[in-house]
Amino acid sequence: MQKINIGIIGAAGYTGGELLRIVINHPHLKVAFAHSKSQVGKPVYSTHTDLLGDTDLLFSGEDIQTLLNQKDLHAIFLCSGHGESKKFLGEYNLPDSLKIIDLSTDFRDETNGFTYGLPELQKEEIRKATKIANPGCFATSIELAILPLASAGLLKEDVHVSAVTGSTGAGQALSATTHFSWRNNNLSIYKAFTHQHLTEIKMSLKKLQVDFDKAVHFIPYRGDFTRGIMANVYTPFSGTLEDANELYKNYYSSHPFTHVSDAPIDLKQVVNTNKCLIHLEVHDGQLLISSIIDNLTKGASGQAVQNLNLAFGLPEDAGLRLKAPSF
Repeated sequence: MQKINIGIIGAAGYTGGELLRIVINHPHLKVAFAHSKSQVGKPVYSTHTDLLGDTDLLFSGEDIQTLLNQKDLHAIFLCSGHGESKKFLGEYNLPDSLKIIDLSTDFRDETNGFTYGLPELQKEEIRKATKIANPGCFATSIELAILPLASAGLLKEDVHVSAVTGSTGAGQALSATTHFSWRNNNLSIYKAFTHQHLTEIKMSLKKLQVDFDKAVHFIPYRGDFTRGIMANVYTPFSGTLEDANELYKNYYSSHPFTHVSDAPIDLKQVVNTNKCLIHLEVHDGQLLISSIIDNLTKGASGQAVQNLNLAFGLPEDAGLRLKAPSF
Protein backbone atom coordinates (compact mmCIF):
# COMPACT_ATOMS: atom_id res chain seq x y z
CA MET A 1 0.00 0.00 0.00
CA GLN A 2 1.32 3.45 -0.91
CA LYS A 3 2.00 5.52 2.18
CA ILE A 4 0.02 8.68 2.92
CA ASN A 5 2.30 11.71 2.97
CA ILE A 6 1.58 14.22 5.71
CA GLY A 7 2.96 17.62 6.63
CA ILE A 8 3.03 19.23 10.06
CA ILE A 9 2.82 23.00 10.57
CA GLY A 10 4.10 24.04 14.00
CA ALA A 11 6.09 20.84 14.45
CA ALA A 12 8.34 22.04 17.28
CA GLY A 13 5.64 22.21 19.96
CA TYR A 14 4.29 19.48 22.22
CA THR A 15 1.49 18.39 19.87
CA GLY A 16 3.87 18.51 16.90
CA GLY A 17 6.33 16.30 18.74
CA GLU A 18 3.63 13.80 19.67
CA LEU A 19 2.43 13.70 16.07
CA LEU A 20 5.95 12.98 14.86
CA ARG A 21 6.35 10.18 17.40
CA ILE A 22 3.12 8.54 16.23
CA VAL A 23 3.50 9.13 12.48
CA ILE A 24 7.11 7.90 12.35
CA ASN A 25 5.91 4.57 13.73
CA HIS A 26 2.63 4.45 11.77
CA PRO A 27 2.51 1.66 9.16
CA HIS A 28 0.64 3.76 6.56
CA LEU A 29 1.96 7.31 7.05
CA LYS A 30 5.12 9.16 6.05
CA VAL A 31 6.29 12.62 7.13
CA ALA A 32 6.71 14.80 4.04
CA PHE A 33 7.79 17.79 6.11
CA ALA A 34 7.85 19.11 9.66
CA HIS A 35 7.71 22.90 9.48
CA SER A 36 8.89 25.20 12.26
CA LYS A 37 9.61 28.92 12.16
CA SER A 38 11.92 28.76 15.18
CA GLN A 39 13.93 25.57 14.51
CA VAL A 40 14.68 25.84 10.77
CA GLY A 41 17.28 23.36 9.56
CA LYS A 42 17.80 21.69 12.92
CA PRO A 43 17.28 17.95 13.44
CA VAL A 44 13.83 17.12 14.78
CA TYR A 45 15.49 15.17 17.60
CA SER A 46 17.30 18.32 18.80
CA THR A 47 13.92 19.58 20.05
CA HIS A 48 12.06 16.30 20.51
CA THR A 49 14.91 14.43 22.17
CA ASP A 50 12.84 11.24 22.57
CA LEU A 51 13.10 10.83 18.77
CA LEU A 52 16.90 10.53 18.75
CA GLY A 53 17.67 7.37 16.77
CA ASP A 54 14.16 7.21 15.29
CA THR A 55 14.51 9.84 12.55
CA ASP A 56 17.05 12.08 10.84
CA LEU A 57 14.33 14.46 9.64
CA LEU A 58 15.18 18.18 9.73
CA PHE A 59 12.75 20.95 10.55
CA SER A 60 11.77 22.55 7.26
CA GLY A 61 12.09 26.27 6.73
CA GLU A 62 11.16 26.24 3.07
CA ASP A 63 8.43 28.45 1.70
CA ILE A 64 5.19 26.97 3.01
CA GLN A 65 3.32 27.41 -0.27
CA THR A 66 6.00 25.37 -2.04
CA LEU A 67 5.61 22.62 0.54
CA LEU A 68 1.83 22.63 0.18
CA ASN A 69 2.05 22.35 -3.61
CA GLN A 70 3.92 19.02 -3.51
CA LYS A 71 1.98 16.68 -5.79
CA ASP A 72 2.28 13.73 -3.43
CA LEU A 73 1.18 15.57 -0.27
CA HIS A 74 -2.09 14.13 1.06
CA ALA A 75 -2.79 15.81 4.40
CA ILE A 76 -1.53 18.45 6.81
CA PHE A 77 -1.82 18.88 10.56
CA LEU A 78 -2.01 22.44 11.89
CA CYS A 79 -0.33 22.52 15.30
CA SER A 80 0.26 26.24 15.74
CA GLY A 81 -1.30 28.38 18.47
CA HIS A 82 -4.95 29.32 18.66
CA GLY A 83 -5.87 31.92 16.06
CA GLU A 84 -2.99 30.90 13.79
CA SER A 85 -4.99 28.39 11.75
CA LYS A 86 -7.44 31.01 10.51
CA LYS A 87 -4.49 33.20 9.53
CA PHE A 88 -2.84 30.24 7.79
CA LEU A 89 -5.87 29.38 5.68
CA GLY A 90 -6.29 33.03 4.76
CA GLU A 91 -2.65 33.37 3.70
CA TYR A 92 -2.01 30.18 1.72
CA ASN A 93 -3.76 28.43 -1.15
CA LEU A 94 -4.36 24.81 -0.30
CA PRO A 95 -5.06 22.22 -3.00
CA ASP A 96 -8.66 20.99 -2.94
CA SER A 97 -7.42 17.42 -2.60
CA LEU A 98 -5.52 18.16 0.62
CA LYS A 99 -7.10 17.02 3.89
CA ILE A 100 -6.66 19.37 6.85
CA ILE A 101 -6.68 18.44 10.53
CA ASP A 102 -6.56 21.47 12.80
CA LEU A 103 -5.53 21.05 16.45
CA SER A 104 -6.40 24.61 17.51
CA THR A 105 -9.71 26.04 18.74
CA ASP A 106 -10.25 27.98 15.52
CA PHE A 107 -12.82 25.78 13.76
CA ARG A 108 -14.37 23.67 16.52
CA ASP A 109 -17.64 25.49 15.94
CA GLU A 110 -17.64 23.76 12.53
CA THR A 111 -17.24 26.95 10.51
CA ASN A 112 -15.58 27.09 7.05
CA GLY A 113 -16.55 23.52 6.22
CA PHE A 114 -14.82 21.86 9.19
CA THR A 115 -16.21 18.73 10.88
CA TYR A 116 -15.84 18.37 14.65
CA GLY A 117 -13.46 15.46 15.06
CA LEU A 118 -14.64 13.43 18.04
CA PRO A 119 -14.97 9.88 16.61
CA GLU A 120 -17.16 8.70 19.47
CA LEU A 121 -19.66 11.40 18.51
CA GLN A 122 -19.70 11.47 14.70
CA LYS A 123 -17.47 8.85 13.18
CA GLU A 124 -19.32 8.63 9.87
CA GLU A 125 -19.11 12.39 9.30
CA ILE A 126 -15.35 12.25 9.90
CA ARG A 127 -14.97 9.47 7.32
CA LYS A 128 -16.38 11.85 4.67
CA ALA A 129 -14.63 15.01 5.86
CA THR A 130 -11.78 16.89 4.18
CA LYS A 131 -11.43 19.45 6.99
CA ILE A 132 -11.44 18.23 10.59
CA ALA A 133 -11.34 20.31 13.78
CA ASN A 134 -9.69 18.27 16.52
CA PRO A 135 -11.47 18.60 19.90
CA GLY A 136 -9.87 20.21 22.92
CA CYS A 137 -8.25 18.03 25.56
CA PHE A 138 -10.59 18.90 28.46
CA ALA A 139 -13.52 18.76 26.05
CA THR A 140 -12.60 15.25 24.92
CA SER A 141 -12.42 13.89 28.44
CA ILE A 142 -15.64 15.59 29.58
CA GLU A 143 -17.65 14.82 26.45
CA LEU A 144 -16.72 11.15 26.60
CA ALA A 145 -17.94 11.14 30.20
CA ILE A 146 -21.38 12.52 29.25
CA LEU A 147 -22.21 11.48 25.66
CA PRO A 148 -23.97 8.21 26.58
CA LEU A 149 -26.35 10.10 28.87
CA ALA A 150 -27.09 12.65 26.16
CA SER A 151 -27.66 9.91 23.59
CA ALA A 152 -30.38 8.46 25.83
CA GLY A 153 -31.89 11.88 26.60
CA LEU A 154 -31.00 11.51 30.27
CA LEU A 155 -29.39 14.89 30.94
CA LYS A 156 -32.26 16.42 32.92
CA GLU A 157 -30.41 18.72 35.32
CA ASP A 158 -27.14 20.66 35.56
CA VAL A 159 -23.86 18.81 35.02
CA HIS A 160 -20.99 19.41 37.45
CA VAL A 161 -17.37 18.85 36.43
CA SER A 162 -14.11 19.00 38.35
CA ALA A 163 -11.06 18.18 36.21
CA VAL A 164 -7.29 18.38 36.54
CA THR A 165 -4.70 18.53 33.75
CA GLY A 166 -0.94 18.20 33.49
CA SER A 167 1.42 21.04 32.68
CA THR A 168 1.78 20.08 29.00
CA GLY A 169 -1.82 21.20 28.52
CA ALA A 170 -0.53 24.78 28.72
CA GLY A 171 1.76 24.33 25.71
CA GLN A 172 5.52 24.60 25.38
CA ALA A 173 5.88 28.37 25.85
CA LEU A 174 7.14 29.30 29.30
CA SER A 175 4.84 31.06 31.74
CA ALA A 176 4.68 31.67 35.47
CA THR A 177 2.27 28.79 36.02
CA THR A 178 4.36 26.24 34.08
CA HIS A 179 7.61 27.08 35.88
CA PHE A 180 8.81 24.01 37.83
CA SER A 181 9.28 25.79 41.14
CA TRP A 182 5.69 27.11 40.99
CA ARG A 183 3.99 24.01 39.63
CA ASN A 184 5.80 21.40 41.72
CA ASN A 185 3.86 20.34 44.84
CA ASN A 186 1.16 22.85 43.90
CA LEU A 187 -2.47 22.88 42.76
CA SER A 188 -4.60 25.74 41.46
CA ILE A 189 -7.92 26.54 39.81
CA TYR A 190 -8.09 28.54 36.59
CA LYS A 191 -10.91 29.78 34.34
CA ALA A 192 -13.60 28.42 36.67
CA PHE A 193 -17.00 28.34 34.91
CA THR A 194 -15.53 30.20 31.89
CA HIS A 195 -13.16 27.72 30.23
CA GLN A 196 -13.12 27.97 26.43
CA HIS A 197 -13.89 24.26 25.99
CA LEU A 198 -17.39 24.73 27.43
CA THR A 199 -18.63 25.99 24.05
CA GLU A 200 -17.73 22.80 22.19
CA ILE A 201 -18.92 20.59 25.07
CA LYS A 202 -22.41 22.13 24.93
CA MET A 203 -22.42 21.94 21.12
CA SER A 204 -21.61 18.22 21.25
CA LEU A 205 -24.24 17.42 23.85
CA LYS A 206 -26.93 19.16 21.81
CA LYS A 207 -26.03 17.02 18.78
CA LEU A 208 -27.33 14.03 20.75
CA GLN A 209 -29.90 15.66 23.03
CA VAL A 210 -31.28 18.64 21.16
CA ASP A 211 -33.40 19.86 24.09
CA PHE A 212 -30.45 20.02 26.50
CA ASP A 213 -30.56 23.50 28.02
CA LYS A 214 -28.99 22.99 31.45
CA ALA A 215 -25.68 24.37 32.69
CA VAL A 216 -22.33 22.58 32.62
CA HIS A 217 -20.46 23.83 35.69
CA PHE A 218 -16.77 23.26 35.00
CA ILE A 219 -13.91 23.87 37.44
CA PRO A 220 -10.47 23.13 35.88
CA TYR A 221 -7.34 22.53 37.95
CA ARG A 222 -3.65 22.75 37.11
CA GLY A 223 -1.90 19.62 38.38
CA ASP A 224 1.74 19.19 39.37
CA PHE A 225 2.39 16.45 36.78
CA THR A 226 3.18 16.63 33.09
CA ARG A 227 0.63 14.50 31.21
CA GLY A 228 -2.94 13.43 31.67
CA ILE A 229 -6.45 14.62 32.52
CA MET A 230 -8.86 13.25 35.08
CA ALA A 231 -12.41 14.61 34.89
CA ASN A 232 -14.95 13.79 37.58
CA VAL A 233 -18.49 14.52 36.44
CA TYR A 234 -21.76 14.12 38.31
CA THR A 235 -25.41 14.71 37.50
CA PRO A 236 -28.77 13.29 38.70
CA PHE A 237 -29.55 9.75 37.52
CA SER A 238 -32.61 7.69 38.40
CA GLY A 239 -31.23 4.28 37.44
CA THR A 240 -28.96 1.74 39.12
CA LEU A 241 -25.24 1.28 38.67
CA GLU A 242 -26.03 -1.75 36.49
CA ASP A 243 -28.22 0.46 34.28
CA ALA A 244 -25.45 3.02 33.92
CA ASN A 245 -22.80 0.43 33.08
CA GLU A 246 -25.03 -1.16 30.46
CA LEU A 247 -25.76 2.22 28.87
CA TYR A 248 -22.09 3.21 28.71
CA LYS A 249 -20.73 -0.15 27.56
CA ASN A 250 -23.33 -0.35 24.80
CA TYR A 251 -22.56 3.20 23.62
CA TYR A 252 -18.82 2.56 23.40
CA SER A 253 -18.96 -1.02 22.13
CA SER A 254 -17.96 0.00 18.58
CA HIS A 255 -15.26 2.48 19.62
CA PRO A 256 -11.77 1.00 20.01
CA PHE A 257 -10.27 3.54 22.41
CA THR A 258 -12.97 4.27 25.01
CA HIS A 259 -13.54 1.61 27.65
CA VAL A 260 -15.67 1.35 30.78
CA SER A 261 -13.80 -0.09 33.76
CA ASP A 262 -15.61 -1.87 36.57
CA ALA A 263 -12.64 -1.13 38.85
CA PRO A 264 -11.48 2.35 39.91
CA ILE A 265 -9.13 4.00 37.41
CA ASP A 266 -5.94 6.08 37.66
CA LEU A 267 -4.01 8.31 35.24
CA LYS A 268 -1.06 5.97 34.73
CA GLN A 269 -3.39 3.61 32.86
CA VAL A 270 -3.73 6.07 29.97
CA VAL A 271 -0.56 8.17 29.89
CA ASN A 272 1.16 7.84 26.49
CA THR A 273 -1.91 6.13 24.97
CA ASN A 274 -4.93 7.08 22.86
CA LYS A 275 -7.34 5.54 25.39
CA CYS A 276 -10.12 7.03 27.43
CA LEU A 277 -11.08 4.99 30.49
CA ILE A 278 -14.36 5.58 32.31
CA HIS A 279 -15.52 4.42 35.73
CA LEU A 280 -19.06 4.83 37.07
CA GLU A 281 -20.55 5.08 40.54
CA VAL A 282 -24.09 5.87 41.75
CA HIS A 283 -24.56 7.72 45.04
CA ASP A 284 -27.92 8.95 46.36
CA GLY A 285 -29.40 9.55 42.90
CA GLN A 286 -26.23 11.04 41.45
CA LEU A 287 -24.19 9.36 38.73
CA LEU A 288 -20.46 9.97 39.18
CA ILE A 289 -18.46 9.50 35.98
CA SER A 290 -14.67 9.48 36.17
CA SER A 291 -12.94 9.92 32.81
CA ILE A 292 -9.19 9.81 32.14
CA ILE A 293 -7.12 10.53 29.02
CA ASP A 294 -3.63 11.65 28.06
CA ASN A 295 -4.04 15.30 27.06
CA LEU A 296 -1.35 15.02 24.36
CA THR A 297 -2.55 11.79 22.72
CA LYS A 298 -6.30 11.19 22.98
CA GLY A 299 -6.63 14.87 23.88
CA ALA A 300 -4.64 16.09 20.88
CA SER A 301 -2.19 14.32 18.56
CA GLY A 302 -3.40 10.74 18.96
CA GLN A 303 -6.98 11.75 18.26
CA ALA A 304 -5.75 13.77 15.25
CA VAL A 305 -4.19 10.60 13.81
CA GLN A 306 -7.35 8.65 14.69
CA ASN A 307 -9.30 11.20 12.65
CA LEU A 308 -6.84 10.94 9.76
CA ASN A 309 -7.18 7.15 9.82
CA LEU A 310 -10.95 7.50 9.49
CA ALA A 311 -10.74 10.15 6.76
CA PHE A 312 -8.46 7.95 4.63
CA GLY A 313 -10.32 4.68 5.18
CA LEU A 314 -7.54 3.14 7.29
CA PRO A 315 -8.16 0.97 10.36
CA GLU A 316 -9.19 3.41 13.07
CA ASP A 317 -6.54 2.14 15.47
CA ALA A 318 -3.64 2.07 12.96
CA GLY A 319 -0.44 3.32 14.60
CA LEU A 320 -2.25 4.01 17.86
CA ARG A 321 -1.93 0.81 19.84
CA LEU A 322 0.28 2.50 22.41
CA LYS A 323 1.07 1.07 25.83
CA ALA A 324 0.87 3.07 29.05
CA PRO A 325 3.93 2.99 31.35
CA SER A 326 1.68 1.78 34.20
CA PHE A 327 4.51 2.00 36.77
